[in-house]
Amino acid sequence: MAEQAQFEELARQLSAVGAVKRDLGRILPPECPTGSAAVLTLLGRHGSMRMSKLAELLAVDMSVTSRHVAHVAERGWIERSSDPADKRSRILHLTPAGETTLVELSRRSTELLAERLGDWSDEEVDQLIRLMTRLRESFGDCRAPHPRPAAVGTAPTPGTPKATAEATDKVTVTSAARAPTPVLEPTSTTTTRTPA
Repeated sequence: MAEQAQFEELARQLSAVGAVKRDLGRILPPECPTGSAAVLTLLGRHGSMRMSKLAELLAVDMSVTSRHVAHVAERGWIERSSDPADKRSRILHLTPAGETTLVELSRRSTELLAERLGDWSDEEVDQLIRLMTRLRESFGDCRAPHPRPAAVGTAPTPGTPKATAEATDKVTVTSAARAPTPVLEPTSTTTTRTPA
C-alpha cells in the first residue's frame, strides 16, 4: 500500500493534468470548441444515440447538451432523426462530414502528443497508458453521479439526487465508422501509439 505522502504527491500531479487538457483544447479548430469535439468523439465511439444518453455521457445537463448538439448540427457534422421507438425523441448520428472532422481532431491530438512526448521511449508511453487505464478502472465511471459521503454523525442530506430516467434511456446504436479518438474525452481502455 502506498504511503500518505505518495497519495498527496499523486493528487498534486493529477491536478496538473488540466494543463495537458488545456493544451489539447488550444489545438482545436476555431469552429470546433471542446464541447463540440466531445460530442463528435462520443458519437464516433458509441455510435448513434439519443440526446439524453449523450447528456449522460457528457455529464452535463440537457440544456448544455442541446447547445453543443445545435452547434455541431449547424456545421453538418451530425444529423438528428426521429426515434422509431419514441417519436418524441431524436437519434443523433455522425455524418460523413462529422467523421472527417473527427479524424482531423484525432490527427491534431496525436501530433501534439507525439511532439510533447517525443523524448519518451515507447516503453514509457506504454507504461503511462497502462497506468492511466488502471487509474480510470479504479475510479469506475467518473461520469456517473456519486452521492457525497455524509459527515460522521450526520443524517443523509435531504433531496439527494436519484437516478434519472435518462440514465436508463435506451441507446440506439448503428454501425458508425470508428474514427480515431481525440484525447479531449476520456479514452477507452485500448490505445494505440502512432509513431512520430
